Amino acid sequence: MNTTNIDKQNSHLDLKNKDVQNVLSLYQDYAEAPYISPNRDLEEWLNSVSIGSGNTVPKRNMIRFEEDILPGHLILLWRINFGTFTNTSVFPKYFEYDYGINAKQALDEVQQMGYAKELSATDSLTHLNAAQLKAIFKQFGLTGYSKLNKTELMELAKEQLTEEQLAPYFKIRGYQLTPAGEELLAKYPEVIDRHPKKKY
Repeated sequence: MNTTNIDKQNSHLDLKNKDVQNVLSLYQDYAEAPYISPNRDLEEWLNSVSIGSGNTVPKRNMIRFEEDILPGHLILLWRINFGTFTNTSVFPKYFEYDYGINAKQALDEVQQMGYAKELSATDSLTHLNAAQLKAIFKQFGLTGYSKLNKTELMELAKEQLTEEQLAPYFKIRGYQLTPAGEELLAKYPEVIDRHPKKKY
């Protein structure tokens, strides 16, 4: 049973549970066991692996780089770099089942490490549509915006409203790589090269 680095992602696991033991045994020769969600039906997953319809996480995805991050962290940074990832985005299952990471935790970690940052409300305006922007203007009694397109509405918001005024009116926030995050992503291109690509 592999308990190496178990405190990093799997401190919630009950090591006395037989299914947990069986899962960790599958990763006995890995650098560490991948993240196992508390919501995963372990018995069902173990059965799927045994009959070949399910897969274990590739061994290479559970080897940490010198920065103490896993390949899955890099895939998360790659996703953020598209500019469409927000605090309302759904994490694809591949983070857990192919990369062995807790994506929600990883998002906090890459921010704490200085590789990514959550954007302000002002810098997250691009994630709103024109109708939402106009609704905010209406709340402030602004006029002359009815015929403006989204780009013009965003510029008007930045000119007329402060961060403190905007922030309470919408919760969505984007994320952005820091220069350190960009450098890290460029350092390990092989991880991104192996990842199945689709347009985000």
